[in-house]
Amino acid sequence: MVNKLFRTVTKMYDHLERDLKLIADAHDDPIKIAEESLSTIDQSIRELKKEITPIIFEGIAEEVYFFKNLKPLFISKYIYFMKVLSIVSSIPHSNEKARKKYYENELDKLKKYHSENADFYNYYRRNATYMDHKYFVRNSFDLKMKLSLNLYNFDECFTTSHCHQVAHILANDLLEVFLKEESEKEYHTWTKKEDHATHLKWSASKVALIELAYALHQSNCFNGGNIEFSEIMRSLEKTFDIDLGNYYKTVTEIKDRKNGRTKFLNMLSANLNQYFKNADEQF
Repeated sequence: MVNKLFRTVTKMYDHLERDLKLIADAHDDPIKIAEESLSTIDQSIRELKKEITPIIFEGIAEEVYFFKNLKPLFISKYIYFMKVLSIVSSIPHSNEKARKKYYENELDKLKKYHSENADFYNYYRRNATYMDHKYFVRNSFDLKMKLSLNLYNFDECFTTSHCHQVAHILANDLLEVFLKEESEKEYHTWTKKEDHATHLKWSASKVALIELAYALHQSNCFNGGNIEFSEIMRSLEKTFDIDLGNYYKTVTEIKDRKNGRTKFLNMLSANLNQYFKNADEQF
Protein backbone atom coordinates (compact mmCIF):
# COMPACT_ATOMS: atom_id res chain seq x y z
CA MET A 1 0.00 0.00 0.00
CA VAL A 2 2.76 2.40 0.98
CA ASN A 3 4.82 1.55 -2.09
CA LYS A 4 1.77 2.37 -4.19
CA LEU A 5 1.42 5.63 -2.27
CA PHE A 6 5.05 6.52 -2.89
CA ARG A 7 4.61 5.88 -6.60
CA THR A 8 1.56 8.15 -6.56
CA VAL A 9 3.48 10.88 -4.74
CA THR A 10 6.38 10.59 -7.19
CA LYS A 11 3.97 10.98 -10.11
CA MET A 12 2.42 14.01 -8.40
CA TYR A 13 5.84 15.61 -8.11
CA ASP A 14 6.72 14.85 -11.73
CA HIS A 15 3.43 16.45 -12.76
CA LEU A 16 4.22 19.49 -10.61
CA GLU A 17 7.63 19.91 -12.22
CA ARG A 18 6.08 19.76 -15.69
CA ASP A 19 3.55 22.42 -14.72
CA LEU A 20 6.28 24.66 -13.31
CA LYS A 21 8.30 24.31 -16.51
CA LEU A 22 5.27 25.30 -18.58
CA ILE A 23 4.82 28.39 -16.41
CA ALA A 24 8.50 29.32 -16.74
CA ASP A 25 8.39 28.86 -20.52
CA ALA A 26 5.25 31.00 -20.82
CA HIS A 27 6.62 34.12 -19.09
CA ASP A 28 9.74 36.27 -18.98
CA ASP A 29 8.80 38.20 -15.85
CA PRO A 30 10.22 36.39 -12.77
CA ILE A 31 7.52 37.91 -10.56
CA LYS A 32 4.78 36.52 -12.78
CA ILE A 33 6.53 33.14 -12.87
CA ALA A 34 6.86 33.06 -9.08
CA GLU A 35 3.24 34.05 -8.46
CA GLU A 36 1.78 31.47 -10.82
CA SER A 37 4.19 28.81 -9.58
CA LEU A 38 3.20 29.40 -5.96
CA SER A 39 -0.46 28.95 -6.81
CA THR A 40 0.29 25.68 -8.61
CA ILE A 41 2.53 24.39 -5.82
CA ASP A 42 -0.05 25.27 -3.17
CA GLN A 43 -2.65 23.15 -4.94
CA SER A 44 -0.19 20.29 -5.30
CA ILE A 45 0.71 20.36 -1.58
CA ARG A 46 -2.99 20.33 -0.65
CA GLU A 47 -3.48 17.24 -2.80
CA LEU A 48 -0.42 15.63 -1.22
CA LYS A 49 -1.80 16.28 2.24
CA LYS A 50 -5.11 14.62 1.32
CA GLU A 51 -3.22 11.55 0.15
CA ILE A 52 -1.08 11.28 3.29
CA THR A 53 -3.39 12.25 6.16
CA PRO A 54 -5.42 9.00 6.25
CA ILE A 55 -2.38 6.78 5.69
CA ILE A 56 -0.90 4.64 8.45
CA PHE A 57 2.69 3.86 7.58
CA GLU A 58 3.69 0.22 7.93
CA GLY A 59 6.87 1.10 9.79
CA ILE A 60 9.26 3.86 10.84
CA ALA A 61 11.43 3.35 7.76
CA GLU A 62 8.55 4.19 5.43
CA GLU A 63 7.51 7.22 7.46
CA VAL A 64 11.10 8.46 7.49
CA TYR A 65 11.37 7.97 3.74
CA PHE A 66 8.29 10.08 3.07
CA PHE A 67 9.18 12.96 5.39
CA LYS A 68 12.88 12.96 4.53
CA ASN A 69 12.80 12.34 0.79
CA LEU A 70 9.36 13.04 -0.68
CA LYS A 71 7.48 15.76 1.15
CA PRO A 72 10.47 18.19 1.19
CA LEU A 73 10.52 18.15 -2.62
CA PHE A 74 7.13 19.86 -2.71
CA ILE A 75 7.75 22.24 0.19
CA SER A 76 11.17 23.24 -1.16
CA LYS A 77 9.58 24.48 -4.37
CA TYR A 78 7.16 26.62 -2.39
CA ILE A 79 9.94 28.07 -0.22
CA TYR A 80 12.09 28.72 -3.29
CA PHE A 81 9.47 30.67 -5.21
CA MET A 82 8.44 32.59 -2.09
CA LYS A 83 12.05 33.72 -1.69
CA VAL A 84 12.42 34.53 -5.38
CA LEU A 85 9.26 36.63 -5.26
CA SER A 86 10.50 38.50 -2.20
CA ILE A 87 13.97 39.08 -3.67
CA VAL A 88 12.90 40.12 -7.16
CA SER A 89 10.12 42.43 -5.98
CA SER A 90 12.59 44.27 -3.72
CA ILE A 91 15.49 44.58 -6.14
CA PRO A 92 16.97 48.10 -6.53
CA HIS A 93 16.39 49.76 -9.90
CA SER A 94 19.45 52.02 -9.82
CA ASN A 95 22.00 50.21 -12.01
CA GLU A 96 23.49 46.82 -12.85
CA LYS A 97 26.33 47.19 -10.36
CA ALA A 98 23.91 47.84 -7.49
CA ARG A 99 21.74 44.90 -8.51
CA LYS A 100 24.77 42.61 -8.68
CA LYS A 101 25.70 43.68 -5.15
CA TYR A 102 22.10 43.05 -4.05
CA TYR A 103 22.23 39.47 -5.33
CA GLU A 104 25.60 38.95 -3.66
CA ASN A 105 24.12 40.10 -0.34
CA GLU A 106 21.33 37.54 -0.76
CA LEU A 107 23.97 34.87 -1.35
CA ASP A 108 25.62 35.94 1.91
CA LYS A 109 22.29 35.33 3.68
CA LEU A 110 22.29 31.76 2.38
CA LYS A 111 25.80 31.27 3.74
CA LYS A 112 24.68 32.63 7.10
CA TYR A 113 21.72 30.23 7.19
CA HIS A 114 24.08 27.37 6.36
CA SER A 115 26.42 28.42 9.16
CA GLU A 116 23.58 28.70 11.69
CA ASN A 117 22.33 25.22 10.78
CA ALA A 118 25.67 23.58 10.07
CA ASP A 119 25.06 20.51 12.23
CA PHE A 120 21.89 19.51 10.41
CA TYR A 121 23.37 20.45 7.02
CA ASN A 122 26.23 18.05 7.67
CA TYR A 123 23.85 15.35 8.88
CA TYR A 124 21.70 15.63 5.78
CA ARG A 125 24.52 16.02 3.24
CA ARG A 126 26.31 12.94 4.61
CA ASN A 127 23.11 10.90 4.24
CA ALA A 128 23.33 10.08 7.94
CA THR A 129 20.47 8.09 9.45
CA TYR A 130 21.19 7.72 13.17
CA MET A 131 18.78 10.56 14.10
CA ASP A 132 16.10 9.86 11.50
CA HIS A 133 13.77 8.36 14.11
CA LYS A 134 13.77 11.76 15.85
CA TYR A 135 13.94 14.06 12.84
CA PHE A 136 11.50 12.42 10.45
CA VAL A 137 8.89 10.60 12.52
CA ARG A 138 5.83 12.53 13.63
CA ASN A 139 5.54 13.43 17.32
CA SER A 140 8.98 12.01 18.05
CA PHE A 141 11.06 15.16 18.44
CA ASP A 142 13.36 15.71 21.37
CA LEU A 143 12.96 19.05 23.18
CA LYS A 144 16.72 19.06 23.76
CA MET A 145 17.27 19.39 20.00
CA LYS A 146 17.37 22.65 18.08
CA LEU A 147 13.79 23.00 16.88
CA SER A 148 11.86 25.47 14.74
CA LEU A 149 10.13 28.23 16.67
CA ASN A 150 7.05 27.53 14.53
CA LEU A 151 6.95 23.84 15.40
CA TYR A 152 3.66 24.09 17.28
CA ASN A 153 2.04 25.96 14.40
CA PHE A 154 2.55 23.02 12.06
CA ASP A 155 0.01 20.29 11.36
CA GLU A 156 1.41 17.43 13.44
CA CYS A 157 -0.21 14.87 11.13
CA PHE A 158 1.69 16.26 8.15
CA THR A 159 4.93 17.49 9.73
CA THR A 160 7.97 16.23 11.61
CA SER A 161 10.51 18.33 13.48
CA HIS A 162 13.01 18.51 10.59
CA CYS A 163 11.23 17.85 7.30
CA HIS A 164 10.94 21.63 6.83
CA GLN A 165 14.68 22.01 7.35
CA VAL A 166 15.33 19.56 4.54
CA ALA A 167 12.96 21.60 2.38
CA HIS A 168 14.92 24.75 3.25
CA ILE A 169 18.19 23.09 2.25
CA LEU A 170 16.75 22.03 -1.11
CA ALA A 171 15.20 25.47 -1.64
CA ASN A 172 18.48 27.19 -0.82
CA ASP A 173 20.28 24.99 -3.35
CA LEU A 174 17.86 26.21 -6.02
CA LEU A 175 18.07 29.79 -4.80
CA GLU A 176 21.87 29.76 -4.88
CA VAL A 177 21.79 28.81 -8.56
CA PHE A 178 19.19 31.52 -9.28
CA LEU A 179 21.14 34.24 -7.45
CA LYS A 180 24.44 33.34 -9.12
CA GLU A 181 22.83 33.36 -12.55
CA GLU A 182 21.16 36.73 -11.95
CA SER A 183 24.36 38.20 -10.53
CA GLU A 184 26.26 36.96 -13.58
CA LYS A 185 23.66 38.52 -15.91
CA GLU A 186 23.99 41.89 -14.17
CA TYR A 187 27.79 41.64 -14.36
CA HIS A 188 27.77 40.94 -18.10
CA THR A 189 25.27 43.75 -18.75
CA TRP A 190 27.37 46.13 -16.68
CA THR A 191 30.68 45.19 -18.33
CA LYS A 192 29.09 45.21 -21.78
CA LYS A 193 28.00 48.82 -21.23
CA GLU A 194 31.52 49.66 -20.12
CA ASP A 195 32.94 47.99 -23.22
CA HIS A 196 30.71 50.12 -25.43
CA ALA A 197 31.67 53.30 -23.61
CA THR A 198 34.10 55.72 -25.26
CA HIS A 199 37.66 54.55 -24.55
CA LEU A 200 40.61 56.86 -24.17
CA LYS A 201 43.80 55.80 -25.96
CA TRP A 202 47.13 56.94 -24.60
CA SER A 203 49.01 58.28 -27.62
CA ALA A 204 52.14 59.64 -25.93
CA SER A 205 55.01 57.36 -24.90
CA LYS A 206 54.75 54.82 -22.09
CA VAL A 207 57.61 56.55 -20.31
CA ALA A 208 55.63 59.80 -20.39
CA LEU A 209 52.61 58.11 -18.78
CA ILE A 210 54.78 56.59 -16.05
CA GLU A 211 56.41 59.99 -15.38
CA LEU A 212 52.99 61.65 -15.10
CA ALA A 213 51.56 58.89 -12.91
CA TYR A 214 54.55 58.95 -10.56
CA ALA A 215 54.32 62.73 -10.21
CA LEU A 216 50.62 62.46 -9.34
CA HIS A 217 51.36 59.64 -6.89
CA GLN A 218 54.08 61.64 -5.14
CA SER A 219 51.64 64.56 -4.86
CA ASN A 220 49.03 62.31 -3.15
CA CYS A 221 46.54 62.90 -5.96
CA PHE A 222 44.96 59.43 -5.67
CA ASN A 223 43.05 58.33 -2.57
CA GLY A 224 44.74 60.98 -0.48
CA GLY A 225 48.03 59.16 -0.92
CA ASN A 226 46.68 55.95 0.65
CA ILE A 227 47.38 53.75 -2.34
CA GLU A 228 50.39 51.86 -3.67
CA PHE A 229 51.99 53.05 -6.90
CA SER A 230 51.56 49.54 -8.31
CA GLU A 231 47.76 49.80 -7.84
CA ILE A 232 47.72 53.08 -9.75
CA MET A 233 49.71 51.54 -12.57
CA ARG A 234 47.44 48.49 -12.80
CA SER A 235 44.44 50.79 -13.03
CA LEU A 236 46.07 52.83 -15.80
CA GLU A 237 47.03 49.68 -17.70
CA LYS A 238 43.43 48.52 -17.56
CA THR A 239 42.00 51.94 -18.46
CA PHE A 240 44.25 52.47 -21.46
CA ASP A 241 44.64 48.78 -22.35
CA ILE A 242 48.40 49.15 -22.28
CA ASP A 243 51.32 47.18 -20.83
CA LEU A 244 53.61 49.53 -18.94
CA GLY A 245 56.22 46.86 -18.27
CA ASN A 246 58.68 47.29 -15.40
CA TYR A 247 57.52 50.76 -14.37
CA TYR A 248 59.72 50.85 -11.25
CA LYS A 249 62.78 50.44 -13.50
CA THR A 250 61.43 53.23 -15.72
CA VAL A 251 61.04 55.52 -12.67
CA THR A 252 64.69 54.84 -11.78
CA GLU A 253 65.74 55.72 -15.34
CA ILE A 254 63.74 58.97 -15.14
CA LYS A 255 65.45 59.79 -11.85
CA ASP A 256 68.88 59.16 -13.44
CA ARG A 257 68.32 61.48 -16.41
CA LYS A 258 71.21 63.88 -16.95
CA ASN A 259 69.35 66.61 -18.86
CA GLY A 260 66.16 67.27 -16.90
CA ARG A 261 64.34 64.59 -14.98
CA THR A 262 60.80 65.78 -15.75
CA LYS A 263 60.81 66.10 -19.55
CA PHE A 264 57.15 65.24 -20.02
CA LEU A 265 55.91 67.39 -17.14
CA ASN A 266 57.98 70.30 -18.42
CA MET A 267 56.51 69.83 -21.88
CA LEU A 268 52.97 69.78 -20.43
CA SER A 269 53.65 72.97 -18.51
CA ALA A 270 55.18 74.67 -21.55
CA ASN A 271 52.34 73.65 -23.86
CA LEU A 272 49.64 74.77 -21.42
CA ASN A 273 51.32 78.10 -20.79
CA GLN A 274 51.72 78.63 -24.54
CA TYR A 275 48.01 77.88 -25.05
CA PHE A 276 47.03 80.41 -22.40
CA LYS A 277 49.43 82.97 -23.90
CA ASN A 278 47.97 82.50 -27.39
CA ALA A 279 44.47 82.78 -26.00
CA ASP A 280 45.33 86.03 -24.23
CA GLU A 281 46.76 87.50 -27.44
CA GLN A 282 43.49 86.86 -29.28
CA PHE A 283 41.63 89.30 -27.04
